[in-house]
Amino acid sequence: MFVHWDHASSQGIEIGWPIVGKSIIPGEIEPRHKVTAEQYHSSAPGFNPSNWDAAAVAAMAKNAGAQYVVFTTRHHGGYSMFHSNFSDYGIENSKFQRDIVREFADAVRKEGLRVGFYYSLSDWHHDDYPKYLDSDRPYKKEHFPEANWPEMKGSPLELEKHRRPSPEQWTRFNKYVRGQITELLTNYGQVDVIWFDGGWERSCDEWDCPGLRKMIKELQPNIIINERLHGQGDYYTPEQSMPATAPSGPWEMCLTMGRHWGWTPDDKELKSSLRLVRTLIEVASRGGNLLLNTGISGDGSLEPIQVAKFEEIGNWMKVHARSVIGVEPTEGIDFYGPVTRNEDSIFLHLLLQPIKELTVRGLPVDRVKKVILMATGEEIDFNLNFEVHHRFKPGEDRTGEMYLVPPAASGASVDVIEVQLSPRSN
Repeated sequence: MFVHWDHASSQGIEIGWPIVGKSIIPGEIEPRHKVTAEQYHSSAPGFNPSNWDAAAVAAMAKNAGAQYVVFTTRHHGGYSMFHSNFSDYGIENSKFQRDIVREFADAVRKEGLRVGFYYSLSDWHHDDYPKYLDSDRPYKKEHFPEANWPEMKGSPLELEKHRRPSPEQWTRFNKYVRGQITELLTNYGQVDVIWFDGGWERSCDEWDCPGLRKMIKELQPNIIINERLHGQGDYYTPEQSMPATAPSGPWEMCLTMGRHWGWTPDDKELKSSLRLVRTLIEVASRGGNLLLNTGISGDGSLEPIQVAKFEEIGNWMKVHARSVIGVEPTEGIDFYGPVTRNEDSIFLHLLLQPIKELTVRGLPVDRVKKVILMATGEEIDFNLNFEVHHRFKPGEDRTGEMYLVPPAASGASVDVIEVQLSPRSN
């Protein structure tokens, strides 16, 4: 679970992006929430999310079957949701005052989940960055991630720059960034993930990414880092859309439940629970994790319709979690839907309900011992075939085909057929 939140939620506008007058919604250029930079920041002093309940957020994540939760400690807008000695622009100086990040980390850890901190390297409020002003609009093309691609070297896209700080300002800003990261990785116990964003606005040399990684690993040796710290990450984070080809290494797809990351009352285009479960399955079948977002409202409460959707996902996960957690993609299994596996089972996800007969090819036929519908536990009769003249190598599983009459739909969001396997013989 991903959690996006800061004082802007009390205005009911998207987090961060209205400052620069750009939409973060795919396919849209103009922002839905048109405010000045001053208007965006104006809600910071009076921010008072009196209905904030960290335990409720952690319980929602646990009940939905999440394994870890990533929280926005500071987004591009520069507002710190934790107590910091390096900035007075944050929750500590609001009406609320309490350290929200501390409450979040303690609650998530109490539920037995992993703790993740989102942190934006860029800061559109900090004077030394420099602070983003209305006169800096429109958002310069060089800010887009592709401006730093090698093939853009010397092009107008690379060279069109936003105002840059003096060397003295940049030294101070880097000290600020490293100071806050040190606070986050020192004052809140074990942190399992640090999720960087905003790094595209400067080069790896400007951020000193190798040095930053070294510092992070010294503070939290077991932490994992996403790839948005130029070339220094442990895993890849595609956003909003499934990659056509699965990344070669570890990866995680981050996805909004509606159109926005932060809570907005006008975000009515929510994805169906069926679509979210199907996305989870398809991501897992390609070897990835799903980081599904929720926004917290301005008063600190959870959006009831999003709570309901996480509950529906959780109901499916209570029965089917083994098919998407602790599994890996399959190679050589020919089936019309997503397939995952672990040491004991192969899981066939019925995104499309078969009509008369279901065929699976490439199964280790000598190890198949039982086939069940996970939602009901019902055993399913099956037949097996293999190519009799193929000579299998010693120690190699003999593969073949399975035929079965598909069971009636159980009513689950997505039915899953589990093919249980006997241990591989030595």
